[in-house]
Amino acid sequence: MNPEHTASGHGNFCPVYRAIGVLQEKWVLHIVRSLLDGEKGFNELARAVGGCNSATLTQRLEHLEALRIISKRTEDTHGKLARSVYTLTSAGRELQGVIDAIDTWGRANLQEEKPQLQPA
Repeated sequence: MNPEHTASGHGNFCPVYRAIGVLQEKWVLHIVRSLLDGEKGFNELARAVGGCNSATLTQRLEHLEALRIISKRTEDTHGKLARSVYTLTSAGRELQGVIDAIDTWGRANLQEEKPQLQPA
């Protein structure tokens, strides 16, 4: 049986299962969190997210755009390569509460990892 169909009260669709499927993809919440501070160009977003290669970032951005979580605008830079600018849609901004809840839970339940001292 398909796990999306197992949630009681939701018929053939479980919104929690689907949302977790989207949000658990590596880098997605980092991208959304970065865009909560305002629109960013591709390179600025890559630096803000940190550690995500360009191909993966492009794939995640395209997927988030298809889901209408972000929007992409192309700016003309007068003869240079066009600049892509990303911003959250209203659906994307609604994820602020999810990120705040994760932050609150993490602060209450997880301790900051401290570097292990190596024996001399």
